[in-house]
Amino acid sequence: MECLSAGKYRVGFHKRVRRTTRRAWQILRHKSYIVYIVNNASGRLNRLLVISFLCVAALFLSSCHRSQPQATKRYAFTGRVVSIDTQSNSANIDGDMVQGYMEAMVMAYKIKPDSMLRQLNPGDSISADLIVVDHDPRDETAVPDYWLENVKVTGHAPQPPAAGANAMHMPAPGEEVPDFSFTNQDGKPISLRQYRGKVLFITFIYTRCPFPDFCPRMSHNFAEIYQQLGSNPSLANAQLLSVSFDPEHDTPKILRDYGFSVAHSKDAAMFRRWQFAAPKAAELPKIADFFALTIVPEGGMITHNLSTAVIGPDGKIVRWCHGSDWQVSDLIKDAADASAPKA
Repeated sequence: MECLSAGKYRVGFHKRVRRTTRRAWQILRHKSYIVYIVNNASGRLNRLLVISFLCVAALFLSSCHRSQPQATKRYAFTGRVVSIDTQSNSANIDGDMVQGYMEAMVMAYKIKPDSMLRQLNPGDSISADLIVVDHDPRDETAVPDYWLENVKVTGHAPQPPAAGANAMHMPAPGEEVPDFSFTNQDGKPISLRQYRGKVLFITFIYTRCPFPDFCPRMSHNFAEIYQQLGSNPSLANAQLLSVSFDPEHDTPKILRDYGFSVAHSKDAAMFRRWQFAAPKAAELPKIADFFALTIVPEGGMITHNLSTAVIGPDGKIVRWCHGSDWQVSDLIKDAADASAPKA
């Protein structure tokens, strides 16, 4: 690397300043008040102030230009509602291929107007206009904005079948949970029976889940509970268990790394209170049936719903939550009630 002397550096610096100033002047020369400032500037200090002002103004105008939307596009859209997230006014939708834009996939979409969201239910088939706002590609910080509007329900969710041999099982308060077995992040066998005498928070995930309102949100909520384990007396005997339904991919090492990532910790002591585990593939259907899980491998990913439960010290369901609308504070209250001495 060539080393510049102080004299050469000053010459180069002044050349760069002159080039920047010249460019700024070209952008702003139509502003009469700038001309007035320049014409009335005297002395080296005023010239430096003018140069600084021109440079900052040029950068400002340049950044404003980059943030302007480039184009708004409209596409015909069809799909099926997977779940509703009222907190973010969005719906997770299993969308069909959008001709000329994207392949079929499950994504979260904002719904406009917000009132339309209240008319949707999981399982509904819909048609809509997909609105996509692209931004200037020169602006690397900008991201496309998108939403659905003119949403119409083209088919309602089928009515749940009457209770019978083929009815989906829904975990009910007071129901005893079977002693399901798993392999944890350390490669060791565990089972639900070992949590007897403690309150257990259990949810279902897989580490490759790309949808922020699904597995990442469940893990974020569990991380909030984990942060309170040491300070909240009502959680003194509470444990957390995140179970993967992707056992072929989610090996103990992957689960261990994932646990560190979502807990924002590298301390293996965290696994004393929060474990990550996966069942054997042959056992997964039984677990899914009990916890009302829908798991459909599709295109290398897994389309699924959400299931979270609080299990009491007696091994029975205290609360079961379907979807992502549950609050951390509600589950903590359930844990406190389950831990309280019975009258």
